[in-house]
Amino acid sequence: MAAACARALGKVGWSVLESPAARRPGTVSYLAGKRSAPEFSRAYGTGGAGVRSKLLSSVRSGGGRVLSCAFLLGGGLGLYQTVKLSVQQHRAEEQPQVPGRGLKLTLYQYKTCPFCSKVRAFLDYHGLPYEIVEVNPVMRQEIKWSTYRKVPILMVDGDVQLNDSSVIISSLGTYLINKDKSMSEIIRCYPEMKSVNDKGKEVIEHNNKYWLMLSEADTLAVYPVKEMQKEEMKWRAWADDWLVHLISPNVYRTTGEALASFDYIVREGKFGNFEGFFAKYVGAAAMFFISKRLKSRHNLQDDVRQDLYKAVNDWVAAIGKERKFMGGDHPNLADLVREHTCASLQAVFGVLRVMEGLQAFDDMMENTKVKHWYRRMERATLNHEGRK
Repeated sequence: MAAACARALGKVGWSVLESPAARRPGTVSYLAGKRSAPEFSRAYGTGGAGVRSKLLSSVRSGGGRVLSCAFLLGGGLGLYQTVKLSVQQHRAEEQPQVPGRGLKLTLYQYKTCPFCSKVRAFLDYHGLPYEIVEVNPVMRQEIKWSTYRKVPILMVDGDVQLNDSSVIISSLGTYLINKDKSMSEIIRCYPEMKSVNDKGKEVIEHNNKYWLMLSEADTLAVYPVKEMQKEEMKWRAWADDWLVHLISPNVYRTTGEALASFDYIVREGKFGNFEGFFAKYVGAAAMFFISKRLKSRHNLQDDVRQDLYKAVNDWVAAIGKERKFMGGDHPNLADLVREHTCASLQAVFGVLRVMEGLQAFDDMMENTKVKHWYRRMERATLNHEGRK
């Protein structure tokens, strides 16, 4: 429509230019600025009726040409705006559509927590924009509004609360594929189950937390081979139930490594000056001794590095030489879940990534076959390749 208007204005302008009135003597000289300099300058000043009459007479004498130029100018501007709008629309159509666009996501986290890290890996890989609220591990004032006192917590649109890293990933994974259900409806598929553990402590688990809640058709599209879904669930559980428990014994293996780990935690976390000092030295000493108990509880070898190496190599062997990721050419949820290591451990890229900058990470990269897979995952996450 704008283009049609531009063409019409252009035609009117040219017709006026070709008219006899536009060719009247004096018109061109007026437009070319042949009048005296004083009269020209006064026309932009605050002169009286004489100035106004001269200006009006000048306009009348060259009115045809002025009018035609105005039409031409209007047509040109209209055409320019039309082309500009067309280019903008074309570029907008070419922009990749971000999955989950419209969701307002806020992640409450400890930056160095492996559970939080794997949620960030999922969000970054899929290019989902989100805000971060760093929680003080001591006072936890940032989540005082929540009856659930652990992190990560992901708030969706300010009113839907998702707890537990595996539930968060499964819920969002379901939402990105199945747009027929709202997040409120999806979260009902992961009910909380309260129980008491061997120590008499109440714990909360979630049913179905490794499942994507999809229709039969969507399940077949996501997992074209039947074993793929079981394999993904198996390794996600493995990351939570085994890999995570190797982190603390490895990052707090010696007093020096324990101090380096807590220096990293304090530097990246949200601590006050006194809290940071206390956490670094008292926390490092405490975790050094606790890691020894964890080694015994989980039946680890005296050299805990060997258990870490074996676990990581088992993961790489499961991927195999023919696949870049556990998901094939692209990462699946199991890939995203395996990537970090720190005080509260959990799943692989998320789980292993939290060890970066620590001796345990350097030793793992040097003594296992995980390096190439890890770097591929790192690039895929940084490039938001899940948006495709």
